[in-house]
Amino acid sequence: MRLLGLIAAIAMLAMAVPSQASPGERWIESWGTPMPVVPPPHSGGDDAKAAARPPFVAHPASFADQTIRMIVRTTAGGKRFRLEFANVQQGEAVTFGAIHAALAGPGGTTLPGSDRVVTFGGSEQLTLFPGARAVSDPVELDLPPLTEVAVSIYLGQETPANTVDELGLMPTYVAEGNQAAARTLAKPGVAGSYFWLRGLAVPASSAGGGTIVALGDSITQGYATTAGAHRSWPELLAERLQRDPELAKWGVVNAGISGNRVLKVGVGDAAVARFDTDVLTRPGVKWVIVLESINDINMSIIPGLPADQAVTADQIIAGLGQLVSRAHVLGIKVAGATVMPTKGLPFYSAKGEEMRQAVNAWIRRSGRFDAVIDFDAVTRDPGALLRIRPAIDPGDHVHPNDEGNALMAAAVDLDIFRSGD
Repeated sequence: MRLLGLIAAIAMLAMAVPSQASPGERWIESWGTPMPVVPPPHSGGDDAKAAARPPFVAHPASFADQTIRMIVRTTAGGKRFRLEFANVQQGEAVTFGAIHAALAGPGGTTLPGSDRVVTFGGSEQLTLFPGARAVSDPVELDLPPLTEVAVSIYLGQETPANTVDELGLMPTYVAEGNQAAARTLAKPGVAGSYFWLRGLAVPASSAGGGTIVALGDSITQGYATTAGAHRSWPELLAERLQRDPELAKWGVVNAGISGNRVLKVGVGDAAVARFDTDVLTRPGVKWVIVLESINDINMSIIPGLPADQAVTADQIIAGLGQLVSRAHVLGIKVAGATVMPTKGLPFYSAKGEEMRQAVNAWIRRSGRFDAVIDFDAVTRDPGALLRIRPAIDPGDHVHPNDEGNALMAAAVDLDIFRSGD
């Protein structure tokens, strides 16, 4: 009897110990989002002050005794996963009283039998001090590719929303009390942002493959796409990869920030400043696709802006070149994406067009990039080359709609990812 009791005690202890990654196990990012230090305004202010209805959804300035349930979608799949949280937008420490993850059902529900407690070093609570990031223990739950996952956090204390990706383009549910483990939330409100949640990683399925980071601004983020439909070009690229068995080992991270710039602070740090955080520190990164510059150009030509906001085409090119050099030092390959046309903007000018053409000429011909993706060529109107196609223009003359994002995703040559190296 004593032996049986000892065996039972050992078994119970083993169940209480959090799952640990195998030695040498390699992880890739299956989903991720940037957490800009300077968040965009709730009003939806953006690169071009779009005429289309802003996609931003207001959220509470703080939370207290509330559960936040966020919905993310995997790209590559895995038998287990890790979550990463961050507290990056200054302010005070934040404590999560409970964190759960489950397969997402409709309307903020979760699927039966899929709920898992997420732990950090065995603890079911997590405190993030300012500037801190934390990666969870491995969570044992099979996540197929292109699967929606519900991540729920409970905030017991009054907590300012100090780390936010405002434009999540997915519903986030907010409910009273600790409902992190509930299959169906009681009387939830709906927002459209991610709070403190930075990434979801899965074990690499083979020696090849890895993480592809799409670094960009509102166009990459999916500003004019249908919310909740996964129609941004990085998500559509992930779907293309999953349809090819050889390429299903690649994860895709959308690191677009609406209003972001290459050289100066816009919304979020400049790309040259956030490159470490949003690209180089993602697990398993092997490729970066860079689509930036239009905000640098626009901020240089909008009448009435301070002179110190302006940059030159040569300065943009130098900044992009630095991104390539920094990636190459770490063995990461870079695809340069050409900048799409913007004629139709109220402040469009010959000077801005000259800058765009200079940047695109360098992207196409410099030889600095490991691949070139000509988004300009596939989105411009054949009858008016300085505008985007009417069929993909939502009315702001900058941000492609769902159809336009499909054209962009289709323009990526998947063969560049076949070597896996």
